[in-house]
Amino acid sequence: MVESSIEMDAVTPIGVLVACAKTGNLDMGRRIHSLIVRRGFDANVYLGASLISMYAKGGALDYAWKLFDKMPDRNAVCWTAMISGYAHSNRFREAMDLFREMQASHVKSDDAAIASVLSSCARLGALDQGKYIHAYCDVNGMGLSLLVKNALIDMYSKCGDISRALVIFHELVNPDVFSWTAMISGLAMHGNSLGAIELFLEMEASCKIVPNEITFLAVLSACSHGGLVEEGKYYFDRMQTVYELLPRIEHYGCMVDLLGRANLLLEAEKFIEGMPIKPDVIIWRSLLFGCRANENIEMAESAAKRILELEPKKCGGHVMLSNAYAAASRWTDVHWVRRRMNDWSIQKQPGCSFIEVNGVVHEFLSADKMCYQAEIIHDLLSGINWNSADS
Repeated sequence: MVESSIEMDAVTPIGVLVACAKTGNLDMGRRIHSLIVRRGFDANVYLGASLISMYAKGGALDYAWKLFDKMPDRNAVCWTAMISGYAHSNRFREAMDLFREMQASHVKSDDAAIASVLSSCARLGALDQGKYIHAYCDVNGMGLSLLVKNALIDMYSKCGDISRALVIFHELVNPDVFSWTAMISGLAMHGNSLGAIELFLEMEASCKIVPNEITFLAVLSACSHGGLVEEGKYYFDRMQTVYELLPRIEHYGCMVDLLGRANLLLEAEKFIEGMPIKPDVIIWRSLLFGCRANENIEMAESAAKRILELEPKKCGGHVMLSNAYAAASRWTDVHWVRRRMNDWSIQKQPGCSFIEVNGVVHEFLSADKMCYQAEIIHDLLSGINWNSADS
């Protein structure tokens, strides 16, 4: 169209910007942006929202923020594009902060923004924040769409309130495949493996919704955490023979994890050898985890070797092998692995945890003493340990 010198208006580039956002084609998006500026369309609020979304989904969040920050008039679509961009890039705290700023600006939220910020609450374990957004929806007569209901189910499940998630799910008139999958996954996450499978059977019996690959991933995860080996094999076969779904690497990983947890390590190894796709690091980590739990050092060394071949400079394989040696009380080998990590300048990323206090999410790193309340926290923990020792 451009090469044919056909005149365009401000609406014309929106479709191609959406395409760039969905395909992650940042280079093409930048060229379209340059064309928009040359044609004098850069002040259009809908184009602005499309550009923000394109840059955010393409990983250029800083550029998306510059565009957003310079916009004189921001409608709900612009705010949603920026909030969704933060959530999409795992910058959940920024997504939540921007949502609060959106409210302070008296811009009415739409369902897409609410779903994105609920997803951020789920990933941070911010239950109080999620409850506040739920209440905000009820008070303002919002969040009635299935998109928000599904996000609420996911948020409550991941934040520990599985009962509330079940209430919302059972209130749905026409749950879709995402509703069923979120609830099955939530039950599996909370250790209710049999409940997850029962819900899946109910989904099949309804004959209205066809499970997808993610649904089966949730079911296989439930089988893995519940030690349901035969059930896991049955559903792994069923997804292929009945629903004609090709297993992804994640499904194979679930099966290896299931067999490893059940101490069927030789069967797990044979299963890996028969995979039609090349095993990735996740597969070998699952096997290594099973070896560590069952103190099979010989197979653990073999799995660790495969991991190191795929990720020689990453710490995961070294740390898991070290833990396997430690579980078997082979301390000389533990020290050898740690020395090799030092020689190769391989550093383990510090553990990270979140806790929500009075609606504020605090982030803690392992051995972090920079927190302004670190001294108080350590004194309190010492007191707890001292009292536990006395009792």
